[in-house]
Amino acid sequence: MLEPIRNIPADQPVLIAGPTASGKSALALAIAEVGGGRIINADALQVFANWSVLTARPPEDDLRRAPHSLYGHVARTDSYSVGAWLRDVAPLLTEGPRPIIVGGTALYFRALTEGLADIPPIPPAIRAESVERLEAIGLPAMVAELEAEVAQTIDTANPMRVLRAWEVSRATGRSIRAWQAETPPPLLPLSSCAHFLIDAPKDWLTPRIERRFDMMLAAGALEEAQANLADWQPGLNSSQAIGAPELIAHLKGELTLSAARERAIIATRRYAKRQRTAFKARMKTWRPVNAADL
Repeated sequence: MLEPIRNIPADQPVLIAGPTASGKSALALAIAEVGGGRIINADALQVFANWSVLTARPPEDDLRRAPHSLYGHVARTDSYSVGAWLRDVAPLLTEGPRPIIVGGTALYFRALTEGLADIPPIPPAIRAESVERLEAIGLPAMVAELEAEVAQTIDTANPMRVLRAWEVSRATGRSIRAWQAETPPPLLPLSSCAHFLIDAPKDWLTPRIERRFDMMLAAGALEEAQANLADWQPGLNSSQAIGAPELIAHLKGELTLSAARERAIIATRRYAKRQRTAFKARMKTWRPVNAADL
């Protein structure tokens, strides 16, 4: 565990990326305890207040061992974008302990270290319209409404990415790619950071995903889903939490718990595959860390 962190200067920012269930939070905590620092979330699902167990937010014991920020700070019904995350993270880069930024959302790291286009805020009415349209026509049809240059270059299996692209086009009359062509300098250049990418091969990760989901169920994930059932809205950003649709379907009587578990595990494996693909494409210069060594 200690080998990757022995030579990091105590004032140097740290970035840790990795797929779900790969042990990145444990590495971040070890770095914070050895050299000090504040652990900052860079996972698009762990920001939501209504999912703690299901998104594997750090437990209370970890929160007592080091300061943590940007976990569970967004309301269930609120939209949350990479731009919102950058606005939230910006003051934490210069105030307080050195940042140790950890998560599985490659887009957050890309925006942080490469810059993000200054896209105007999306009006709430258009956000609501986008969610309603997704529910009415489905994801493939919504992808078909995007500009060709956008549909060919975003993760079209990710509803959050599709919604964001659709909203930008609808609100501004310009594609998200046109805005991104005018990107300003980054908040935190990669050259100023120690940056680690956890290598978690499929054969190693799959059993961990299965064990972790069973641990989530034992820790109250189903009860967490029950708390979201009454006003469940599948188009919300928070409803994209991996495993949430499957547990909601079980609670509605549409799936057995066994079937919901199996589907949630499959969804998690697919999500991890998309993460690995994104990391491989964008993080070739990051220092690899073998997940099995953590």
